[in-house]
Order: sequence, then structure tokens, then C-alpha cells
Amino acid sequence: MNIGIIGLPQSGKSTVFNALSRSGAGSQTSHTGNRYSIGVSKVPDNRVDALQRMFHPQKTTYAEVHYLDFLSHRDQPGKFGGFTGEIRNSLEATDTILFVVRAFDDPSVPHLEGSVNPHRDLDILNLELSYSDLSIIERRLDRLKNEIRIGKASERMTKTHEREILNRTKAGLEAEIAIRDQELSDFEAAFLEPFKFLTAKPLLIIWNISEADSDGVLNIENGIQERLSGHNVELIVLCGALEADLTDMDEEEDQFRVEMGIGESGLVRAIRKSYDLLGMISFFTVGSDEVKAWTVKRDIHAVEAAGRIHSDIERGFIRAETISFDQLIACGGLSEGRKNGTLRSEGKTYMVQDGDIINFLFNV
Repeated sequence: MNIGIIGLPQSGKSTVFNALSRSGAGSQTSHTGNRYSIGVSKVPDNRVDALQRMFHPQKTTYAEVHYLDFLSHRDQPGKFGGFTGEIRNSLEATDTILFVVRAFDDPSVPHLEGSVNPHRDLDILNLELSYSDLSIIERRLDRLKNEIRIGKASERMTKTHEREILNRTKAGLEAEIAIRDQELSDFEAAFLEPFKFLTAKPLLIIWNISEADSDGVLNIENGIQERLSGHNVELIVLCGALEADLTDMDEEEDQFRVEMGIGESGLVRAIRKSYDLLGMISFFTVGSDEVKAWTVKRDIHAVEAAGRIHSDIERGFIRAETISFDQLIACGGLSEGRKNGTLRSEGKTYMVQDGDIINFLFNV
């Protein structure tokens, strides 16, 4: 899962990135040119921990989230240009976009717009994405003019329909309605998908507060949530600086959070909400060699999940031996699950459930 992080200068974006990717704790971090940094974070999952204790594998593999921290392209108040070039291309490849908006006041770190106003900053970031999408639509509409004028009669109807869809989408963006919030038919949504529009992507908003406000996170979150609207939009309120500091505490972190009354980590909350936004679940493969978590879309069929592991398993799929995590823990092992019937055989069309432990049988 790839999450692109953007924010205005001095929003604490890179601090939040360090906290989410745990870059201070030795995560894999690399830099691509001077456009963005990549942080790889393992997805905390108590189920993987329990399976590790049960099977004692040689290797344990957690699911991973890749965070892309984009450098701000905006250095002047009121200057809108959208995301273009390499940044746009990289954002298109992400599954979710994460906004970091500044809600902390620090006189030593002046705000680009002259004052701290997270709602205004949120509007600015939304406008930047809309500008980017509008530029893509306008270029395509310009090309369609000639294609419709000189094209074959058999192609004109299709291209005219394309123009109608793009013009309706463009009108929505100009009315400040993100594509994810526009009323689109299934056909229209599928038609627009190859364009990889940024405002069509799920959006996760991190409201970056000061440490002094950390004990009121839930109240702040509830108050802001009431002012937000839209489909596939989630909000997290956290203190990026405090979260980054806590990543270095390891075993002491949980105890400190309890004492401070600041709840579970921003990393866990961000990942959980990202999974919810994208409709993602995890299934597991187990054995003495490896216990591994696999991230897939909800409502995926067993044969497709097999292909997530290897195309040969999908091609030669015979059946899936399946047991839920809770059933496995209750009975104490796979052999016990086979004896009492909770380990069952499923076919290609079985809908994989979150927490399933699956052994795929195949023949190629």
C-alpha cells in the first residue's frame, strides 16, 4: 500500500512522515532525486505476533505500508499551480493521499500564509489537487476537438461521449467538488479510472496539533469531523512532534501513552484508517518456514488471493484450506482444526475474510 504525503511548508509534514514510517527507528528509507523520500513501515498486527508464537517460523513477514513524503512545490502565498511533472506522476501511483495540515502555533516557525488556519490550508491543498486534475482534463478536451472533427464516423460517438463525461467532471471540479464526491455511474467511474485523477483518490487528513493539546485529541477530532464532508475521507488528530519522539521509546512507548492519556499511536491509527478507506484486509499463510501477512482488497475471491502470492498458484488452483484466526487460536493448531472441522476446504469463488489463515493447494 502506497500513501503519498503532501502539505504546505512548515506544516510538520516531514515530522509526521518520520513518525509514520518510524524512520528514526531504522525503517528502510531512501531518497529519489530531490522530489520525495520513501519510508517503509511494517504494519503492527497482533495476529501475526500470535501466529509467530504458535508456529515458531524461521521468518516472520508483516504487511508493509510505503509512505512517500513529497517536497512542497509551493513557496508563495496564494500561488496555485497544481502538481505537475514528476510529482504528479508519483502521486498518481499512490493508493491514498495524506494531507498534513498545521494546527499548532509556533512563533519560531512562521506560516507561509501569515497565520495558522488549518481549514484554510485544507482548502488550499484540495485546490492544488483540483488544479492538477483540471489541467489533465483540459489537455484531453483540446485533443478531442481535433479527434472528433477529423476522426472516422464510427469513432465520433465514442469520443463525443468521452467529451461529455470530461466536461461534467470538469464542471464539478470548478465547483470545488472532488471527483470522489461527484455522482458518477459505474461506467463513468470506470471510464475515468485510467486518468488516475488525484481528487478521485481516498483522502486521509492529519490535523497536526501541539503537544499541549494532545490530551484532548478525541474532542478535537469530533469537532473537526462535523465540519468535514465527502466520500472516502478520514481524519486523524495527532501531534507529529510527540509521535516522532515516541518512536524511539520502543517498549516504553505504550506505558508512556497510558500515562499521558494520548491513546494508541498515530502509526496504528493511520494504517487502520488507510485500510478502511481502501477496503483492504489481511489474510495469512503459516508454516515452520514463514508466517506472512498478505494485504488484499475486501471481497476478493480465493483464486485471486492465490495470485497475490504467485501467478502459478492462481493458474493451478485446486482448493484453499481455510480457517479463521479466531478459530485457529481457539482450537490450538491446524491439526486440531482439521479434526474438529473448523479447517475447511473452499473453492475458487470463496470470498476471503479478514484474518483468514489459508493454505492454497495447486497443480501446474
